[in-house]
Amino acid sequence: MITCDVLVLGAGIAGCVSALRAADLGADVVLVAKDALGMTNTSWAQGGIIGLPGEAEHDSPSLLAADIEAAGAGLCRHEAVQMLAETGPKLCRDFLWNRLGVPFDQNDEGLPDPTREAAHSAKRIYHAKDATGRVIQETLNGAVSAHPRIRVLENRMLIDLLTMPHHAADPLRVYDPMQVWGAYLFEEATGDVTTAIAKRTVLATGGLGYLYLHTTNPASATGDGLAAAYRATARIVNCEYEQFHPTALYVPGKPRMLLTEALRGEGAHLVNRKGERFMQKYAPEHMELAPRDVVSRAIFQELATSGEASVYLDLRPLMAKLDIAGHFPTVFAACAAEGLDPLRQPIPVVPAAHYFCGGVLVDLDGRASLPGLYAAGEVACTGLHGANRLASTSLLEGLVWGYRAAEAIHAELPEIEPPEAQAFAPWQPSRHLESPDPLLVEQDWNLIRTTLWNYAGIIRSGARLERGHADMSYFYHRLERFYREAPLSRRILELRSAIICARLILKAALLNKESRGCHYRVD
Repeated sequence: MITCDVLVLGAGIAGCVSALRAADLGADVVLVAKDALGMTNTSWAQGGIIGLPGEAEHDSPSLLAADIEAAGAGLCRHEAVQMLAETGPKLCRDFLWNRLGVPFDQNDEGLPDPTREAAHSAKRIYHAKDATGRVIQETLNGAVSAHPRIRVLENRMLIDLLTMPHHAADPLRVYDPMQVWGAYLFEEATGDVTTAIAKRTVLATGGLGYLYLHTTNPASATGDGLAAAYRATARIVNCEYEQFHPTALYVPGKPRMLLTEALRGEGAHLVNRKGERFMQKYAPEHMELAPRDVVSRAIFQELATSGEASVYLDLRPLMAKLDIAGHFPTVFAACAAEGLDPLRQPIPVVPAAHYFCGGVLVDLDGRASLPGLYAAGEVACTGLHGANRLASTSLLEGLVWGYRAAEAIHAELPEIEPPEAQAFAPWQPSRHLESPDPLLVEQDWNLIRTTLWNYAGIIRSGARLERGHADMSYFYHRLERFYREAPLSRRILELRSAIICARLILKAALLNKESRGCHYRVD
């Protein structure tokens, strides 16, 4: 059993920042990583993080807020946008640059050298070549590992949030108000389940992009935190808004690797097989710099019309002003590994599921609807993104809400007295009636991923969504029984999370008949 002041579930930017700030303020923190420390979605972020508006010419917090609102298609939470625009970029400078020393690319004065990305009105994106997320994550890893008040637990999987009265040993606690007091954690290497009791719990488990057949996300992005919050009855919103990144490297039979937004921000062109630019047919005003949902649908339509497997991203227009290989080494390494040379030929790209704009509803300090629970990062819905995320806002959102959650928790800690350990029921193992057949598990995954891609993908319809929701609802009962009867494993836990999240997405998309942002219905 583990006890602590603050339990942080997830070790990307939101989780690490929350852990660091809480520990700096004097809390005893346990930080839980699903994999080895550093293997997070944050590490995969190529583009960058929004720096300090106002330093660059012709930029300001109000202009940043306007860009976020425009990308969010009128569904952004105004107070969340204003708070981030006014405080977030300064926090990026103060916390990441000054306090932690994240090595962003610098100008001649030794300051971060900003670039521009699609749908931004100014050059305001701090970056580290095209591996910004990895550089931020590595810096955070060092800081949390060195902090004397943070205990890091690696390779631990969230099973369920620990709540009263649901997990109470005494049945009379059924009359108690609902409260989150930590989590049950699974360690696959040993098969052990640990009860972690905390005064406050921060959910920072990331997104669910792996639920889609074509995705820029790693295989660990299975919606574990969202599913656990749903089971614990937290309020969840905006699940229909899954953002698709327009440009993922297309190599048949290989995972889709994101090609950073900054390529188009610097002037790369989208072309068809004939070498013709086609965005003027879909977004003549902004062309390749249109919001991601617009560009993704344009590519989808172009492929549907042409019957081709991919369109192409032409980097050659950048050659006159950039050392492309030096500026985008991650992109070049990925292309070289597939025998592609971006200096000689356009590279094949397709859209892929990228970022989840919905999640556990939280306030401006990260408080969820369940007492004792906070959420930050991609698992949370702050309202910042509305119906579609503006490029490079996700890392900043994780930073801001992770930091604010820790400060709000600090103010509450003196008044909190958690139940005694014996008040919680011990973890009850399954009946182990059968061992899972790996082939069946893999087929279950294929069914979920193809259903979401085909029925709740870039372009949707009522008929597709109804079919998908009905199929996943039937499938859910079989998988829940499978979970309760099979020996506990990471793959089974992820499958349980996936089916819950798939149903949430399909139901939300079915109920919302208005095309808006990244939720687009042909009917």
